[in-house]
Amino acid sequence: MERLKFAAPCLFGVEGICADELKRCGIENVAAENGRVTFEGDFNTLARANICSRYAERIQILLGEFPVYDFEDLFSGVSRICWEYFIGEKDQFPVKGHSVSSRLSSLPACQSVIKKAVAKRLGAKYHTSWLEESGSLHQIQFLIMKDHCSIMLDTSGEGLHKRGYRADATIAPIRETLACAMAELSRVRPFSTVIDPFCGSGTILIESALKALNIAPGLRRSFAAEKWDIIPAEAWRTERERAQDLIRHDAEFTAYGYDIDPAAAELTAANAKKAGVEKRIHTAVRDIRDFDEDFDRAAVICNPPYGERLLDMEQARELYQIMGRKFMKRDGWSYSIISPDDSFEKTFGRPADKRRKLYNGMIRCQVYMYFKK
Repeated sequence: MERLKFAAPCLFGVEGICADELKRCGIENVAAENGRVTFEGDFNTLARANICSRYAERIQILLGEFPVYDFEDLFSGVSRICWEYFIGEKDQFPVKGHSVSSRLSSLPACQSVIKKAVAKRLGAKYHTSWLEESGSLHQIQFLIMKDHCSIMLDTSGEGLHKRGYRADATIAPIRETLACAMAELSRVRPFSTVIDPFCGSGTILIESALKALNIAPGLRRSFAAEKWDIIPAEAWRTERERAQDLIRHDAEFTAYGYDIDPAAAELTAANAKKAGVEKRIHTAVRDIRDFDEDFDRAAVICNPPYGERLLDMEQARELYQIMGRKFMKRDGWSYSIISPDDSFEKTFGRPADKRRKLYNGMIRCQVYMYFKK
């Protein structure tokens, strides 16, 4: 089999973190781009990236890239792709995508043209005028950006942020991939102690635990491409065994989650159990005003309620003031707080030692990091 090229879409601001992770996984020709990371490999690479990536939103096979100035260009470019290599005579191949700053601005029209081009090629290859599409799902995705078209085949199915442990969540939970990015920025390691005083559904704590113990986030879930005839089951089996062998059972990691809402503390504990890290995470009902810990070293990582989520801005800023008083400068301690409020530092009471722009859904935020004595 010839080497495949892949694309891993990710949250804006996470591209470099995602690229570094894939390199550590032994994946080759990794390149960070705006909003995605590209890399190359085989079917084992496809399985490994799906199972092990903490920061990618999904894994796509990048089948073709070409300029498009009209629908004829789009039809021609799509027709040149060897769809029959991946899609069987009975397989499903729906189309969805985006068009940004392009002459081809109508998404329904783009979908229709791509669908017709793929169907025509498959019909010719399989010598049939009708494709029943009753088999496994092969989701075609396209991105047309400034008259440049990328055509992808999704291999993940549900987004990779859906690890499987968070069937239930509190209002406005943080995305799993973003929570893990915050853990990486906070330098969570196998020996770390992590505290989240606004634990909600426990996402930050659970992602920190999975990272510290090196438990692959996709180890307990399935992927769309597992049902494809072209990919041998051995590839998935081998990569799951590899991921299992890499778990750090000797890690000393521990975490503490607090929330003023008893239901949130209970939900954090329940989700931690689903994720298999319940022995590492301790929860309690506690108000931020009562924050007081005596650990020698700890990383506080939190996503406090704010105006666009749960509180009005006046209440949110009152919370920031309390945090500023409670989060004292201490040797061995760090604080990472995500907020969309540009005046956070002023309200908190001191400038951050470092800031990182990230997006929480469609909300532009900053992660404010404090770690200097």
